[in-house]
Amino acid sequence: MLLTHNNLTTWPLQAHLLRVFALFVALLSVASKTLAVVLTDDPPLLARTADVQFDNFSLILNGQRVFLHSGEFHTFRLPVPSLWSDILEKVKAAGLNAVSVYTHMGLINPSRGVVDFESFRALQPLFDAAKAAGIWIVLRPGPYINAETTAGGIAHWATTEIAGTLRTNATDWRAAWKDYIQGIISQTAPNQINQGGPVIAVQVDNEYSQSPATHAVYFQQLEDVYRNSTIVVPLTYNDPGEGKNFINGTGAVDLYGLDSYPQGFDCSHPETWNPVTTNYHTYHQQVNPSQAWYFPEFQGGSFDAWGPGAPGYAPCAQLTGPNFQSVFNRQLWASNAKLISYYMIYGGTSWGAIPFHGVYSSYDYGASISESRALTTKFNELKLQGIFLRSSPEFYKTNFISDGSSGFTTSNPAAFGTFLQNPDTKAAFYVLRQANSTSTAITTFKLNITSPISNTIQVPIVVPAVTLGGRESKLVISGYSFGASKIDYTTAQIFFAGTIGTRDVLFLYGNTTQAHEIRLVLTGTASTVHRTNSSLITSTPSAGGTTILAFQPGLTGLNTIHDSTTQLILYSDYQTAATFWAPVIPATGSSTFPNYWSIGSNNTVLVGGPYLVRNATISGATLALKGDLNVTTPFALVVPLSVKSVTWNGASVQLTPGITSTGGFSGTLAPRSVVKSVTIPKLTAWKFQDSLPEISAGFDDSSWTVANHTVTNIPLKPYYGDGRILYGCDYGFCENTVLWRGHFTGAGQTSVNLSINGGEAFAASVWLNDVFLNTSFGNSTNNAHILEETDDKFSFPAGALRSGENVITIVQDNMGLNETNGANPDSSKSPRGVRGFKLDTGSFGTWKVQGKVGGYKGFLDKTRGVLNEGGLFGEREGWHLPGFDTSSWITRDLTTGLPSGSAGVGFFVTTFPLNIPSGVDAFISFTFTEPLGQNYRALLWVNGWHMGKRVGNLGPQFKFPVHQGILDYHGTNTVAVALWAMGRSPVTPKLELVLDGILDGGVAGVVTNNPGRG
Repeated sequence: MLLTHNNLTTWPLQAHLLRVFALFVALLSVASKTLAVVLTDDPPLLARTADVQFDNFSLILNGQRVFLHSGEFHTFRLPVPSLWSDILEKVKAAGLNAVSVYTHMGLINPSRGVVDFESFRALQPLFDAAKAAGIWIVLRPGPYINAETTAGGIAHWATTEIAGTLRTNATDWRAAWKDYIQGIISQTAPNQINQGGPVIAVQVDNEYSQSPATHAVYFQQLEDVYRNSTIVVPLTYNDPGEGKNFINGTGAVDLYGLDSYPQGFDCSHPETWNPVTTNYHTYHQQVNPSQAWYFPEFQGGSFDAWGPGAPGYAPCAQLTGPNFQSVFNRQLWASNAKLISYYMIYGGTSWGAIPFHGVYSSYDYGASISESRALTTKFNELKLQGIFLRSSPEFYKTNFISDGSSGFTTSNPAAFGTFLQNPDTKAAFYVLRQANSTSTAITTFKLNITSPISNTIQVPIVVPAVTLGGRESKLVISGYSFGASKIDYTTAQIFFAGTIGTRDVLFLYGNTTQAHEIRLVLTGTASTVHRTNSSLITSTPSAGGTTILAFQPGLTGLNTIHDSTTQLILYSDYQTAATFWAPVIPATGSSTFPNYWSIGSNNTVLVGGPYLVRNATISGATLALKGDLNVTTPFALVVPLSVKSVTWNGASVQLTPGITSTGGFSGTLAPRSVVKSVTIPKLTAWKFQDSLPEISAGFDDSSWTVANHTVTNIPLKPYYGDGRILYGCDYGFCENTVLWRGHFTGAGQTSVNLSINGGEAFAASVWLNDVFLNTSFGNSTNNAHILEETDDKFSFPAGALRSGENVITIVQDNMGLNETNGANPDSSKSPRGVRGFKLDTGSFGTWKVQGKVGGYKGFLDKTRGVLNEGGLFGEREGWHLPGFDTSSWITRDLTTGLPSGSAGVGFFVTTFPLNIPSGVDAFISFTFTEPLGQNYRALLWVNGWHMGKRVGNLGPQFKFPVHQGILDYHGTNTVAVALWAMGRSPVTPKLELVLDGILDGGVAGVVTNNPGRG
């Protein structure tokens, strides 16, 4: 039996019965692990295992209350498992403690009965890296994930082989997903928290808004499989809107959550904001007040669409930048949310056929960590918030007291606040913002609050001169503890609060244009302080033995405010605070989770200056730091008094006393000299071969698949023709480029009508025999409206017809299958191919189709997987793979285009060496430098991986980052470009290898896995 939150809503009335029931449950076999109830004076904890519990406040892991602070990371968008630790270490460095991870059914389950966790599809390297980094995992396997992926992650074979409706209780759909889900269970169960692993929850499907008649049973079927397995962590759900789905009744999950993207997905006007959503808390109280408030997805950026008017990802990063994070993230805090995950924390690359047709290869998302893995200004703001939350256990358990003015008042109606309070310690948190959250005005006001002297006595306080800049949110905090010290109130923001060694340490920061102050009891005898401008800092005795420390506008740099053997107080401007890190010092001994904050360790140090601090350990008197440097930088340390020496990436660092009289050091860190030696070559010595023999006279397509189906499970049927189905997926060719050849005989034909569907922004070029007819574009004017399909008439030029047999050849780009929508869960069954074919006179004979070799049932490249290749002749021959011999090909530079100067497809291949020193992380991209406007598509392969699609007439993408592991930093690399010219004019693409950034650091042991055809 499962005791869910629904059984506990009347806790006060049923307390006695529940105690009896709990005693009964304790007598049951613990092997089932279906229930863990901890009975205290608080409402009961809800769980399926004692290791993961939650109440109406927060998550509780291994008995520790936790604010789940997470970001979304898709390993399949970084197909180098040995680089996953890089992302996870950066997530940890930002103060976050978890990642949310979609897995992709279409990649793991590429054909019926095949479940493959090899190569980048593996989960164990993720679990191991997360455990090593100290990061929890919420696993989200779908089978539907959306994520701007083709078919929303549903395996392509299922979109065509399943007659029943997808994502319902249809019998054949259930049979389709069971192997995949069982595979996920087998990989995940040994890595749950109760087994010493990082997995703390599993999400059931994704953002479901289909008909209630079928969705509840479908969800229940999924849940039954998990609950009848060794999965014991909570099952969760992410509602795409306030739909109140799966909270009660059939299909109800253990922990409900709400997704929210308040700024939407149009980055064209990044300065234009929507206001904050103000009903989050009210909705939570309406639908699941007995549970902790969970946001499985909160906006961390935006995807971007095809088109010359698409803004690209820089405006998306601006729209959801530090100001957005300041206001909107804290609005979640104001709603009393204690489980938050940002979508995305790292977007990565939708390489190959991963994307659905609405997005291009880059999935940068404007996220806090860019596609190249570089840190952004958004990362800085997230880190300031993350370290504060990690430092503030009193914030993990708060009651929502009021919005507006109940329990506090502001002197200016332009300011708005929310009052949260810890019911045990009475620590108070006032989340403040502009009443008009889109305002760019500066608002100053006084705040009337109460501050607790004890749990039962609170005194009124007038907090003067609180300032909110335009689009800024702040916390004013009172009655807040750090170590043995306590703050009466602070208008300065807290970066870090806690103990380092034996001292209480508080690190405050603020905007240099604003005044800030704090009132607290200073302890110990102060030593000499280190300040950048003492005249802007005042210290005034106040009531009850407290001191008011005031910081005036213009105060910059790091300032030591109070320095004693018991207490250290620091203050800096925002920019300086953003250079600091607080790495977790792993626990020693037999801890199961030595790298997890609060669960395994509560020890840290403060390190200011480096680009990134990945981790830190203390052995004896030595602090060992590992991290990345981009420039020579001064650095500062606050450490336990026992630390006397420091190493950086294994090298000793010269130290001088600084910041504090004891336990603080200053120094300088510089990148190693080898960084300056890094160079990258130019792309030259291209070899060329034609890749469209299909239009040549006498081409033999006898080995191709005959396209003769007359029925299909795809709901959208052909518009016209003779009843034959020409949909690629029906013949096993769902991905990337698909070729069609329609044979006919006779004379007198003058044209052919073709309706072709390749998804948004697709293209399809058509030949009659060897004569180019035209290209259908999925953008109607070739520069404006994006279409999913076209219906065009192709006229035959004089002399193009041959006596006897003629062939229409279509080269069609499949841009990915539709995701599902609320009205039609079968919309992923997309009709990619020819939806109509008709000669003006006569009829077609045989139709043939060819995609990648073997289709989805027998594809050859098991390393890169089912979505890497398509059906171009060069792909079928393996020209894009390392080791293919091109010595007999002609030499021709990519910038000269195709020899014909007209439409066609050709492969350009070259190799280049890299010799990047060990311990250097170089951000390298393949960049097309000519402006948009040329009618071509260029498919880019790097060492056999299909890393990008450049659409020269449409855009917007021109830069394609490629990582170490795909790039061989210490050897020869192969780059192949399939150039598909789509018009009668020459095309002249210009491709360069660009070094976008370089760091001394990175992660060690990055492995390449770039096989040839073999």
